[in-house]
Amino acid sequence: MATFWENCPKLAFKKQANVPALRQVLDFIDMTPAQPETEFPAPGANHPAWVGDLAQTPGGGTSPRFPLTRRFGAVSLLAIATIAAASFWLLSWFVTQRLLLQEGALTRDFVQSLLMVEHPLQGYFANPTGPAPEGVENSFEHFARMPDMLRTNVYAKNRTVLWSSDTQLIGRRFGPNDELDLALTGAVVVEKKTVGGHEPDKAEHISLHHPDDLFIEIYVPVTDPDTGQVLGAIEFYKHPRGLMSILHELRQYTALGAVGFGLLLFAALFGMVRRADQLIQAQQMRLVDNETYAVVGEMSSVVAHGIRNPLAAIRSSAELILDGVHGPAAGSADAGTADAARDIVAQSDRLGAWVRELLSYTRTPDARPQPLAVAPLVRSCLQEFAREFERRHVGASAQLDDALPSVQGDSLAVGQILRSVLANALDAVPDGGRVVVRAQLSTDGQHLALHVEDNGKGMSASQRAGAGKPFFTTKAHGLGVGLALARRVLERNGGYLRIDSEPGRGTTVSIGLRTA
Repeated sequence: MATFWENCPKLAFKKQANVPALRQVLDFIDMTPAQPETEFPAPGANHPAWVGDLAQTPGGGTSPRFPLTRRFGAVSLLAIATIAAASFWLLSWFVTQRLLLQEGALTRDFVQSLLMVEHPLQGYFANPTGPAPEGVENSFEHFARMPDMLRTNVYAKNRTVLWSSDTQLIGRRFGPNDELDLALTGAVVVEKKTVGGHEPDKAEHISLHHPDDLFIEIYVPVTDPDTGQVLGAIEFYKHPRGLMSILHELRQYTALGAVGFGLLLFAALFGMVRRADQLIQAQQMRLVDNETYAVVGEMSSVVAHGIRNPLAAIRSSAELILDGVHGPAAGSADAGTADAARDIVAQSDRLGAWVRELLSYTRTPDARPQPLAVAPLVRSCLQEFAREFERRHVGASAQLDDALPSVQGDSLAVGQILRSVLANALDAVPDGGRVVVRAQLSTDGQHLALHVEDNGKGMSASQRAGAGKPFFTTKAHGLGVGLALARRVLERNGGYLRIDSEPGRGTTVSIGLRTA
């Protein structure tokens, strides 16, 4: 090679001036990043703060993408559960208090109506001296025989027990009793008691037997029907089974309602936020793609501007060398020079093809899609690969019906997509493998899918996830834009590209095209 460069001073000058830059571009194009989303160079200040599922921190590092759906699900579930529990407790407490007060009001009305009818009872409360007369005691017995009654105590205004269904309490006075004092001011007091609760037992609870852990105390003031003056009070200990049963059912239905409405609210909000999160992620992916397209476009322009002219000069010089080597004065010593020149021409063509592919990656077609026959195009593309298929002993076939409907697309773009997919299939299958192209019309007739199947080694889950992303490739000298270009062109025209593959089971690439 030294003799070759020394015999060509002009070409040697171009080598010295352009080969280092050429090598840098080749090294950049040939690199195969394991994680293209994180290793791809940032496009500058306008690049978004996140790339894929990663977010850029102010220090230049990366952090995971904010899990909006998961965080909202946890926070909203906790908040709704808290609100539902608080609402259940407040509603149960309010309804329980209202029902207990209603029970007390009914008891008071019963006592007052009986007091208005029984004049001896009214006179005894006005002047409670000595034991209760027989008629008055019969009225007290009516109180004690009320449904669900555990004990009845009749108090004078001085807090002395005038009569009780438990005779051992008659004539006694007990310690402080705020509820009794409040009743003697004219208020109806209802208190729910729980055995073993936090409130201390009262002295008048002595020898009180109740069949359950829950009972209520009702303090009803006894007032003069004419003057409204408080004459005394009656204390009722009740175990209202019907009321307790209603309260129990009420708590059950309230709990079910709180849980049901909470779940309904959570499902509605979670569905909306999940949909919004999916839209945000899709917009993020779209923005990342657009940023990548912009970077590739800028890079393509720089590469085309900086390489095409020097590359054309290098190729021309190499062709001149070939012409001189094959001339009349050529000798056997020039065989190595000819091989080197041919290598330069081949590598220049290879680099030129990459530059054209980079330029086509971000180019927007001006022409509108035209009806395109699929079967002839597929057979033409397979014919272009026929020599390589034959050399590798790979069986290639197209199982297509000539009556397939036409699709919308540009023959050059669709042909480029097929060539890219066929090239990948050819690289994936071993010698003696097979590649089959099938066509399938969708059930609604809107799309025609071309399935390119191979029996190669298949793809892992990570490779399948990265396939079709810009600059992701598993080839040693691949550019990683073939499938990305195919996907972009298809989606631009309302189609799709899908990859179905498993390790050891081959790969099927589906190219969806809109029918004309």
